[in-house]
Amino acid sequence: MKTLSFFILVSFFCIFCTGTTLSAADWKVYVAKYRQDKTCAISYTFDDGLAEHSTVAAPELEKRGFRGTFWICGYYTEQGASSKLPRMTWGELRKMAKNGHEISNHSWTHKNAKRLTLEQVKTEIEKNDSAIFANIGAMPVTYCYPYNYKTDEIVELASKNRVGTRTRQISIGSKSTPQRFAKWLDDLMKKGEWGVGMTHGINYGYDAFKEPSLFWEHLDKVKSLEDKIWVGTFREVAAYIRERDDIRLKVSETKKGLTITPEMTVDKKLFTEPLTMVIECKGVGEVFVKQGRKPLPAHISGEKVLFDFNPYAGKIKVSFKYK
Repeated sequence: MKTLSFFILVSFFCIFCTGTTLSAADWKVYVAKYRQDKTCAISYTFDDGLAEHSTVAAPELEKRGFRGTFWICGYYTEQGASSKLPRMTWGELRKMAKNGHEISNHSWTHKNAKRLTLEQVKTEIEKNDSAIFANIGAMPVTYCYPYNYKTDEIVELASKNRVGTRTRQISIGSKSTPQRFAKWLDDLMKKGEWGVGMTHGINYGYDAFKEPSLFWEHLDKVKSLEDKIWVGTFREVAAYIRERDDIRLKVSETKKGLTITPEMTVDKKLFTEPLTMVIECKGVGEVFVKQGRKPLPAHISGEKVLFDFNPYAGKIKVSFKYK
């Protein structure tokens, strides 16, 4: 994210920025790169809707306060336990969605798009969207390409009315080792990147773990680093990044602090993630934040004030008390 600095020469001088940093004599205002100003982000995604995703993977994530993204194919979901590889049922998926997991689209039958026309790909996507909406009650807004096969035309088609599609990932399964997991985390934190883990089988199926306990140990490590790593669903992180990069902030000084007006151009029905505002300011003892009439919880971390806000809800008023 580019950083630009401007000096405010007079009070109430307004500055616009796009994903940038604003400077005045004593403060800087910007939207955090990731939720709560974390260093990096991870999304755990699970392909193919295997039955053990609901009985093993989801509970293990929940133990640690995490939620995952589960890409399903409706054709196999409807077969359930009678499928060659047992699949989750619609009832199990509804429960997972209620618990905060993302249930999303991996095409209707998992056919290789290399062998399909663009119209057939569209049918695979739309049929699965409709089945998930009918059975889960939420329209998928992300997409995962079967066999990870995609062309520019397929990406354009699949991206319509979505916050994102999975175009890059790291396989975590049979190749997993403690060293590989450790390097992945180290690289993400050093580079400040979003890591997307791709998992199929846990105990069985394609690319299943040779020892599932490696995965649980990895999740424990991530939990111990939760002050630095944001674990969010694919939808949450993809939407946050798009909103963060789209937002413009109009900032003016007041007698007691700042007035910040966020402006967005993305579809507010599709992009619904709250964003984290960061105000860098020395010597702040207390801070009070309101967006419209709604007080926003804020906390001070070192020389930063952090709070989550609704990018569509209008002006934010920030008042400071200094030490």
